Amino acid sequence: MSVTHAPQTADVLTRQDPELAEILLGELHRQSSTLQLIAAENFCSPAVLAALGSALANKYAEGYPGARHHGGCEIVDVAERLAVDRAKSLFGAEHANVQSHSGSSAVLAAYAALLRPGDTVLALGLPYGGHLTHGSPANFSGRWFDFVGYGVDAETGLIDHDQVRTLARTHRPKAIVCGSIAYPRHIDYAFFREVADEVGAYLIADAAHPIGLVAGGAAPSPVPYADVVCATTHKVLRGPRGGMILCGGDLAERVDRAVFPFTQGGAQMHTIAAKAVAFGEAATPAFAAYAHQVVANARVLAAALADEGLVVTTGGTDTHLVTADPAPLGVDGRTARGRLAAAGLVLDCCALPHADTRGLRLGTAAVTTQGMAAIEMERIAALLAGVVRGEVESVRAREEVRDLVGGFPPYPA
Repeated sequence: MSVTHAPQTADVLTRQDPELAEILLGELHRQSSTLQLIAAENFCSPAVLAALGSALANKYAEGYPGARHHGGCEIVDVAERLAVDRAKSLFGAEHANVQSHSGSSAVLAAYAALLRPGDTVLALGLPYGGHLTHGSPANFSGRWFDFVGYGVDAETGLIDHDQVRTLARTHRPKAIVCGSIAYPRHIDYAFFREVADEVGAYLIADAAHPIGLVAGGAAPSPVPYADVVCATTHKVLRGPRGGMILCGGDLAERVDRAVFPFTQGGAQMHTIAAKAVAFGEAATPAFAAYAHQVVANARVLAAALADEGLVVTTGGTDTHLVTADPAPLGVDGRTARGRLAAAGLVLDCCALPHADTRGLRLGTAAVTTQGMAAIEMERIAALLAGVVRGEVESVRAREEVRDLVGGFPPYPA
């Protein structure tokens, strides 16, 4: 992506609502002056931002192209068809639904299409990187369905395939979910397909994190194996915040009806237009190069963090994700995150498999969009470790962060 100018939204607001304009400019400044290492975040292009702020935001469009519950949808129908066609082409899917408001709402719709309340579902347990929609008692999934959690090997940190097969044979789930918010390795979709077929279960791939890598050819695709693929359109895919669902033609009607009218109302047409822009960008050679650089950067970052003394989960990464335990540096994940935030390094905590403490979860999508590469990853790792150890004070660290990101502005003027 070649970003050539700064977002103009705040400029438009300056005269009419200077208070809010100041807030928007403040957030742009925060994003541009600190290191964005949250694995689920990225910088979308000015073209995506333009679509989000377009006149399509005015249009009510309940239903689907050609079958809306409101008049005047001739133009937005074209926009949605374009987004659908681009998604199908990009991922090689027979059907795409681009209306989901988020990754969680996409998973909700997938469950609604395939399951009934009380059905048994096998998914990665939350302590091992499973998402809230994979059975958390605080989430609809844990309240409506009977979730059984599989885990990861205590030594390698890799998904325990033997346990997955044993649990599937024992519980005979209606669906198996493969996907994680903190698993840095590729998922063996062929294995999960084999187990699902053995026990007569649907296979749902929650590909919210790797789907952008899939688009760029830097990660294996779940589409040929899963009955339904749920994903987000932000993260590595670098589009607007939102969700989508990919599936075969045999489930298309069930999935569409599960999105609307069962779980959602009117489609957000400005967001769907922005998704179409992102899908178009993701189909380019430049995006493929970007996706591979994201992974290369993550591997350098993981190795550099290990050299600094952190324990990197699974010993490395195949994706944009790096999860690490800072305990050898003398602090837990929450304390480390607080010190890093004060120093301008923005990242998350996550559960550590087979541990009582929390670790750090980092991602390289945003810094790679900014143009950073291996040298910057090593510099980030050294700075991170120095801050966590208490060797680098937050004031000096912030100066170094500002110096680093100053050479890689997300939206150059």
